[in-house]
Amino acid sequence: MRGTRDILQYQQGLGQHENYHEYCRLLGRLKTNYQLSELVNVEIYGDWIRLVAEFTMKSLESWQWASGSVYYLLGLWSRLVSSVAYLKSDCPSLLDDYVPQITESYIKSRFDSVQAVVDKKISEDPLEHREQLQDQLDSLPYLCRFQYEKTSSYIIDRLEPVLEAYTNAGRFSTSKTSSDLTCVEGQLTWLIHIIGGIIRGRQSSSTSSEIHEVIDGDLAARVFQLIQVMDSGVHIEARYNERSKQRLDLAILIFFQNFRRVYVGDQAMHSSKQLYLRLGELVGLQDHVVVLNIIVQKIATNLKRYRQSDEVIGETLALFQELAAGYMSGKMLLKLDAVNFILGHHTKDFFPFLDEFGSTRNRTLFYFTLGRLLFMEDSPSKFKAFVAPLQKVFMMLEEMADSGFRSNEVKCAIIGLMRDLRGLTMATNSRRTYGLVFDWLYPTHVSLFVRIIQRWTDTPEVMTPLLKFMAEFVLNKTQRLAFDSSSPNGILLFREVSKVIVAYGTIILSQPVSADPYTYLYKGIWITLTILTRALAGNYVNFGVFELYGDQALSSALEIALKMSLAIPLVDVLAFRKLARAYFGLLEVLCHNHTAVIVNLETEAFAHIVGSLEFGLKSLDVSISSQIYSNLRAQLLSSQPSDQQHRLAECFDKLMADVARTIEPKNRDKFTQNLTVFRHEFRAT
Repeated sequence: MRGTRDILQYQQGLGQHENYHEYCRLLGRLKTNYQLSELVNVEIYGDWIRLVAEFTMKSLESWQWASGSVYYLLGLWSRLVSSVAYLKSDCPSLLDDYVPQITESYIKSRFDSVQAVVDKKISEDPLEHREQLQDQLDSLPYLCRFQYEKTSSYIIDRLEPVLEAYTNAGRFSTSKTSSDLTCVEGQLTWLIHIIGGIIRGRQSSSTSSEIHEVIDGDLAARVFQLIQVMDSGVHIEARYNERSKQRLDLAILIFFQNFRRVYVGDQAMHSSKQLYLRLGELVGLQDHVVVLNIIVQKIATNLKRYRQSDEVIGETLALFQELAAGYMSGKMLLKLDAVNFILGHHTKDFFPFLDEFGSTRNRTLFYFTLGRLLFMEDSPSKFKAFVAPLQKVFMMLEEMADSGFRSNEVKCAIIGLMRDLRGLTMATNSRRTYGLVFDWLYPTHVSLFVRIIQRWTDTPEVMTPLLKFMAEFVLNKTQRLAFDSSSPNGILLFREVSKVIVAYGTIILSQPVSADPYTYLYKGIWITLTILTRALAGNYVNFGVFELYGDQALSSALEIALKMSLAIPLVDVLAFRKLARAYFGLLEVLCHNHTAVIVNLETEAFAHIVGSLEFGLKSLDVSISSQIYSNLRAQLLSSQPSDQQHRLAECFDKLMADVARTIEPKNRDKFTQNLTVFRHEFRAT
């Protein structure tokens, strides 16, 4: 402490950015190694905490220069305030004096950054740095909730005039210029992010008093007031293409996610009476069902208004899917008019993003979510009505003459249909729901898939969605492909799979090698191998039937799959993780259930496959490295005394606790802490 204090007193070396950054990291680690009770009992604590607070506020004022270091400073203060509840010392922590000032300085600095962006004084908007933003918002809730009444009053004082300006801009066409609106939207975005972070912080807050719940209601009410006006007004149509408006909508979606996790649901409703009383007083939202309706209406609005912002559409659909994922929340959604409207009008006429080629990836998630909601009710008539728009696309493609089958219109229709089908099939988690999709597609429409392959094999944009749909269609997850013992459907399905694999493999192997082999060759092959692997391992086909009746479906599929596998150099197989996973996955199934196929290969092919298994052990795939780690761990534990093995096993379990698979600074710090604890505990044994 004395060393860090002296550096602050004399500003030694802090003018150099690298020194400055490392000093912030040092401060951030200080609380990790010492308890607050130890710090406050140090004689110089008063001077130290004052200087650190002043240094933090100056850093926030110089946010352009210190943007990468703010995370460590906020992390220090968040850990300090989190420890106050456990402080037993009579010495004052002095945090009551400094933390509100730091919180206010942070908010002011965010407003300053918005103005700097509008004035073009900086080229990069801090709001675009999602990881850095999230790092800061992870620490900020602890600071805000420390002196919550004071901090919330400051936030509301900053929010209300901005909200009023935004509301007035929607009423009068000439009241605000575009740059003025950009500034207002930027300020609102920061405040919504901060309020969303504070709401999320309730889950980890040590204080759960009713007054805090009321304050949550005060802050949330202002956000819901904003939602009521942000998609209306004379200026609004022109704003959807503006990045500042898109960022504001993204912040609203994050707020919804945080609010839902804390305050929406049967259990949350009963334990959050004060919040809903406050919301009812301020904005008329008396319970979580009304709030859920507001959220879904905003989801529908985003899907209607945005057609080219892939990011906003993607985040909106992610929220929609999260709401539909739970059984109880899904049942609540089905009671809402907005949800039933979407289920009945899921076409490009109502949701223009479905007509955008750049948003085709979002279609899968859209139909996955709608499928989840649709299948919550056992209603074949509703299913038939739901797939009617897709049925029209099928009929259009099936009636299309060969001469017009290579048009751009057909290409877009195929891509959209395949992504829609994949999403809908992903939502089938039972024999009943899968049966609805299977009976709809077979035998009426499955022949179209081979026709598409024959015409479009050279176009990855078409082949990838089709093959991925087939990979999902044959996957027997949750035993959904459990046909009756007297039903031939399993055999019939595999025959169609064989036709797809043979058609694709035969054509793709005859084409010249592209300059981009992964996109034009390897990607399609690994998806095709995945299709065959899932079909072979699905346990819904008696493969002996094919040989008994002289049906070549199985042998043809295996033959072309092995040809595709052998056509790829082993070095390329190992270079692409997904390709390697599909290749070795197929070999595993063949060696386990179809050994004769491997044994009867020609000597050169057999040697190639067996040799590839050795190289596969050196793969960087997580499944391989995890097995190696497990074996190494078992060897280390077995070499220790038997009475210590259980304790050492617990040390290994803690090593990766709360550690993600990223190299972000906070994640590396967490792993370093875990490793230090692991080393100490291991030595102690």
